[in-house]
Order: sequence, then C-alpha cells, then structure tokens
Amino acid sequence: MKSARDLIDSLRAYQPPNTDLGQHFLIDDQLLNVMVELADVSSKDHVLEIGPGPGTLTQVLMETGAKVTAIELDDGPVLHLDNVFPEQQNSGVLTLLHGDALVEEWPQSITKIVANIPYQISSPLIEKITKFNALNETSLDSVVLMVQQEFAQRLTMRHPSDVGSLGMTVALDWNVEEHHVVAPHSFSPQPAVHSQVVSLHPHHTIWPVDKRLIRMMIHQAFAERRKKIRSTMKRAPRRISRLKGWHAQRWKDSISSLMNQEQMDLRPESLQLEDWVNLAVGVEKGSN
Repeated sequence: MKSARDLIDSLRAYQPPNTDLGQHFLIDDQLLNVMVELADVSSKDHVLEIGPGPGTLTQVLMETGAKVTAIELDDGPVLHLDNVFPEQQNSGVLTLLHGDALVEEWPQSITKIVANIPYQISSPLIEKITKFNALNETSLDSVVLMVQQEFAQRLTMRHPSDVGSLGMTVALDWNVEEHHVVAPHSFSPQPAVHSQVVSLHPHHTIWPVDKRLIRMMIHQAFAERRKKIRSTMKRAPRRISRLKGWHAQRWKDSISSLMNQEQMDLRPESLQLEDWVNLAVGVEKGSN
C-alpha cells in the first residue's frame, strides 16, 4: 500500500492541486485510518467517497474489503486513479464515476459515506445526503466527513453562537458528533483554516408533523435571526404550497391563532429542536 504522500506526488505528475475545487489532500496516514475506523467500514459495506483526488482515502477504504464508489469531478485525478487502481476497477471493488457528486445519481446500495470533501459544497452535500437517506432509509448506516472546523461547530451547535438553521435542520435526521480537529499542516497544499472530522448517524425519529414544515419554519426564522419569531412567521414560507393542502391563507390563519404564545416573542436561537417541533404542531392544529 502506498503512502498518502506518494499518491499525492503521483497525482502531481498529471496536474497540480486545484484549490478552486477544494483540493487540499490529507497527508496524515494515521488520520485516514481513523476516519475509516470511525465509520466502522467492513467487507459488508458499499462506501461512497466524494472527491477521491489522489486516492489516499480510497486506498484505505478498499483495504477493508468494502466495495467503493468514488465520484471525482476533475479530469486529472480521474486519469491518475485509472492508472493507480486499474485492477480494483476491473474487479468491481472500485467504481470511479467522473462527474459532480451533487448531480450524479448515487447507487442505492450505499451503506456508508466517508470523504474528505471540498469544503465549498459542504451544505448542499449534507442536504443531498439527507435526501438520499430519506429515500433509502434501511441502507445508510453512517457518514464520516472531513469538513471545515467552523462548519463542524455549526453542525453540532455545542456553543450558543453556533446555533442556526444548519444544525437545527440536520438534527431532524441525524445525530452528529465532532471528532478530531486537524491542523492545516496535515494537508497538501495547506488550507487557510483548521478542519475537523464529524460523524453523522441517522436516528429515524418519526415526528408528529411533516418534517418539511418544521424545516421551512426553521429556515425562515433564522434567515432574519435578529427578529422575533412573531415577526418572521407572519408571512408564509416561500415554498409552503409544496406541502399538500397548504397555501398562504391557511398559513396566515394558523399563525394568527398562535400569536399569544410566549415563544412568539423569542428569537430563533432561543428555541430547542423540540420547541420547533411543538411550534409546527401548533401551526398544523391552528389551521384545522
């Protein structure tokens, strides 16, 4: 098995890293193994990797005996991976897809996602993972990602300043944990920020109200987080008509019935997830 540095040097023969695409490659072999261990990858798994680049993480994933599907956008890494892992591709252990992970259709048999992702796609990628999980509830066991540290803190909301729509909406579907903080010198080229490993595990909670309604309310309130909830909730969420039976007038009638509640005088960061759920239940009841 080649070292991470060797694989990165090999990729540089095709092209230098493109930092515009978020290509900061992890050179810490021990940390690569830690990510795979956190995901508890075994030979029974089908793992999705996003942005394999030089194949440093790809290699460790394949060592477990798991089947790996890797999606790479850039031409250079695709040519490099074809050269480094031809046998694995011929045997079906590795499937390399040349495309955009946010656009490509993912195999339904994926059980885990492990990736050092381009940081600029973090939010839309979490959204796609959540949608994938909703459509394949019995398949996806865990997700382990290397993300920007600031993004990790917003996911877990351990500090009051990190409470926002991202962490709240993610909590509707996932239990999120922070793990190793990773300094810039662990990457080549070095990013300008610290990074962190996070893990997400689906909790499959059945909420008493349409989860999409809860999500819309959270997004709308945090879009103007300095305002009180009674102010931001006066108008219907922009996509409310996408929910069966909902329209702007129904929303207006429902919210008007809740204006005397104490929660309406709070700002969004003051509410816990269960508060948002209860508020959404009240909205639904108030419209009946």
